[in-house]
Order: sequence, then structure tokens, then C-alpha cells
Amino acid sequence: MAKIQNWKPEDPAFWRDQGSALAWRTCGVTTFSLIFSFATWFVMSAVVVRMPAIGFKFTTSELFWLAAIPGLASGILRLIHSNFIPVLGTRAVISVSTIIKVVPMLWLGYAVQDLNTPWSTFMIIGFLCGMGGGDFSSFMPSTSIFFPKRLQGTAMGIQAGLGNFGVSIVQFVAPWIIGLAALGTVAGGPQVFTKGDPIKGALVVTKEDKLVKDVVLAKPEYVSAIDIVRENGVIKDVKLRDTDTVKVIKADVVKDANGVITAVNPTKGVGLEVKRNEAGAVTDVTLRNVVKKPMWLQNAAFVWVPFLVLATVLAAVFLRSLQMPSRGFMGQFEILSSRNRARVHTWNCTMTYICSFGSFSGFSAAFPMLIKTLYGGFDGAPDPLQYAYIGPLLGGLVRMLTGGFFDKIGGSKGMQWTTIGQIGGVVFLVFGGYLTPTSIEQFSGFLWGMLWIFLMSGINNAATFRQYPIVFAYSPAKGAQMLGWTGAWAAFGPFVWNSLIATSIEKTGTVNAFFIGTAVFYVYSLFINWWYYTRNGAERFDYGNAGGTWWDKLSDAEKERMKRIDLGQAA
Repeated sequence: MAKIQNWKPEDPAFWRDQGSALAWRTCGVTTFSLIFSFATWFVMSAVVVRMPAIGFKFTTSELFWLAAIPGLASGILRLIHSNFIPVLGTRAVISVSTIIKVVPMLWLGYAVQDLNTPWSTFMIIGFLCGMGGGDFSSFMPSTSIFFPKRLQGTAMGIQAGLGNFGVSIVQFVAPWIIGLAALGTVAGGPQVFTKGDPIKGALVVTKEDKLVKDVVLAKPEYVSAIDIVRENGVIKDVKLRDTDTVKVIKADVVKDANGVITAVNPTKGVGLEVKRNEAGAVTDVTLRNVVKKPMWLQNAAFVWVPFLVLATVLAAVFLRSLQMPSRGFMGQFEILSSRNRARVHTWNCTMTYICSFGSFSGFSAAFPMLIKTLYGGFDGAPDPLQYAYIGPLLGGLVRMLTGGFFDKIGGSKGMQWTTIGQIGGVVFLVFGGYLTPTSIEQFSGFLWGMLWIFLMSGINNAATFRQYPIVFAYSPAKGAQMLGWTGAWAAFGPFVWNSLIATSIEKTGTVNAFFIGTAVFYVYSLFINWWYYTRNGAERFDYGNAGGTWWDKLSDAEKERMKRIDLGQAA
């Protein structure tokens, strides 16, 4: 299908007679596809919190890395995708990029059914899941070129906001869909899910230099069920056995002729967890009431396959492509040139977008593991997937609802106030002690602090979609490219956030160092936005459709001069 020539969205008559219908149809179809792209991007963050409970023996650091790796892939792929729309067109790019995400979903669904699947294989699958985040840098430039400047903030806010729902949808749907054989036997059999709550007052564990020095049985019913093995006064092992009153937890499974589990009957009992360091010394002992029940973790991946197929069909049938001036793939990197100070503003926009969407995506991927790591050891610990979806849902909702508002007041003002809000959220978590909790009662404070950061970063993100096309108002193509370029670097958020959180825990034992560093970066982003785009007399201010922009204040001669400079012609 031939590309559309002479697209003129700024012409009121053209927009009314031809442009509006196609632009909004394009926005609708691509938004539908984007929702499931984001779902596949973040599916690993929902799966990793359940993997230890079905038998995978990965460390906390390895689990954070599994949640991080899709972000590495998405960042790399966004740098590539940011060049596609001007060259290949909307229809081809969206159709192909949607259908290929079926591959990692099928692979992940089968991999989690085999406890012998190595961590390295999951890292490869996680990298491929990053394709779901990579094509965002094709969606946003496509939307920006279909709409006039006055509606770009609204359209892209709706698209990105609804697209972000894919993050919350996958974390909301996962705990429900994995609890039943929703996809039938074709999806495979169940896994044995194990959940245990500590038995309060059963054991009194005394430690010295991080090693267990003594274990006292505080409840008489466990005296005959627990054997404490000592050697030269040092505890070497603690063992649990069945008695008339204490039943050791056992799995009740049905297997086929090949030894594959076909059914899991729920069971209850008591379990003993003995933790050891690398030298084999006992570091902790916990007695738990344990439940074993069936879980179909593969459903968390398989469920998205039919939606991806449907989105591909809709894209192939209903999308069209625009003919845009193109200087080839290398020409797309002219946003890094010195013409019209493009390089300076490319850097600025990249930093502020990492502050907004980088934070949103990074914390979205890390949120389930943060809950599990910080609060999972307490009695009555919260289920991460019962809360993790709320943050992305909140951020995506406000991102969608506030896009039109920033068309009115300007993106730079919105970015300024919400960045201050993000700083306040981090300060609250660090100095409130919610990142180094001593009781489960602190969880509510942690949750509210995180939700505030999601709220602020979501609104901040909506403001950026208004701001960046205005910064590059002299070239719609560069404005579209900037949305793809900044989105590419911010897509590294899940990788950077999770890997740095894992490093912070390994090096310091807490996540405080990471959050403090995040606050410092937010302050830097705040200064950039204020100096270049918000203060009185800022170089490329944006005070909205009501207050005007730097581009509106230029004379026609100055505008033409900048356009000629952009094209490499004589000024």
C-alpha cells in the first residue's frame, strides 16, 4: 500500500476533511497494540516473584537481574526503532514488531514448566521480552507526525497513558491467571506452589556474628519433632520429622507415564527452613506453617499470545503510512549535531525523560521485587502482585488524563512541579525509614511513598510529550525523532533501576544508596528543565497554548532561518 503524500495536519481544512479521522484511527489501533507490547515487556517482573515458590533456586540478585534484562533490550531496540517510522512507515513497523513478540511469550511459558531451565536461558528470554518496550519509539513518533502541534500532547498522552496500562494489567492479571488452568491442558500441567508463614514463638534463635549460636524450642509440641544437631557445641543442622501432632509438609501430585505432573492436590503441614552461608554454616532457622497448591505460571506468558495476534491483524488492515522527508538512517542522528543547538537540547530532553519515564518504567519493573525483598521476611508479609500493579496503573492513568492540560499551560511547568514531587517522594521513603523496615506496620508508609512517586512520574511523563515537539518546533521530523530517541534511553530504566538496586543491596545491605542517588539525579533534571525551558527568558520556553512558546515569539524570518540551518542550507 502506497504511502500518503502531502500530509498537512496544521491546515485546518485538511485536518477537518481528511486528517482527523485517520489520525485518531491510527492512534486507536497503535494504542491497542502498545498495551500488549508493554504487557510482554513487563511480564518477567510478574513471573520472577513467583519463581522461587515453585522451586527455582535463584538468588535475590539473580531475580533482580531477570527483572532488569528486558530494560536493557528495550533501550537498545528503541534506539533502532526511533529511526524506523520516517523510513519504513507506520503500517509495516507496527505490524511486524507486534507479531514477533509471540516468540518470547511462548518460550517463557514453556521454560517456567521445567525447573532445570538455567538462569542464563531466562536471561535470553528476558532480553527478547524487551522487544515489547523497544517498539515504543516507533509508536510515539508515528503519533506525533499524524497530529497538529496543538493536539500532540493530548494524543500522545492518551496513547502512552493507555499503553502504560499494559504494565499494570500484566501485574494484575498474573496472580489471577496463574491460579487456574485457564488455558487447558494445551498450556501444560501445574507446578507445585509453596507458601509458608512463620510460626510465631515456636523457636527462639540466638545469633552471633551472623551465625546461629543456639536454637531453643519454645513450644512443647515441637520438642519431639525437631532435632538439633551439634558438633563441639556448634549447631550443624536442624531437622524436622513427623509426630502425632506435627505433620511435615509434603506435596501430593499426580504424574503421567513420563513423570510430568498433571495434577497437584493442595496440602498443609509444617516446614523447617535452614539457611546457610557459602561455607555451609547455619545462618538462620525458621519454622513455618506451609501450604502447597497448584499453580500454572506459564499462563502469565501464554495469555498475551492471542492479543498480540489480534493487534497484528488490526495494524495490517487499518494502519497507513505517511511519506516523510528522509535522509536515511544516518540522517536521523542529526539531532546530535550542533545545528540550532540540537545536541544541547537532545541531551537535556534525554535527561528529563529518564527522570520521568525512566523512573516510571524502572520502578514498575522493580516494585514487585522491592516489596518481596524489603517486607517479605515479616509475619503476614504482603503478596507483591497484590500491590505491584497499582503504581503503574496510577501512573498510566494520570499520564493519559493530563496530556490535554499541558497543551494549555505548557509542558515545562508541569515537568518542574512533578520533578519536585518525585524528589519529595524519595526523601519521604529514605528518611522515614521505610526502606529499612523493622516491622510489617511500615509497609503502608512504603506503599504510599512509592505510589506518590508513580503519580508524579506519570504526570511528568505526560508533560514531556507536550514539551519535546515544542523544543524542536522548527522540524516536525526532529520532534518525532526526539520522542523516539529519549524514549530509547529511558527504556533502560528497568535495567538500570533493577541492576543498581541489586548492587546497592549487595554492597550496603539496603536500597538506601540507590534511592539517594536517584534523588540527586532528580535534582539535576530539575535544574536543566528550569534553566532551559521554564524560567523567565528561558531559551526554549513553553507556557502552553495560552501563554505561548519560544517558537510563537519568533518572526517569520527567524523561523525560516532556523529551518534552513536545520536542512544544512545557508542561513
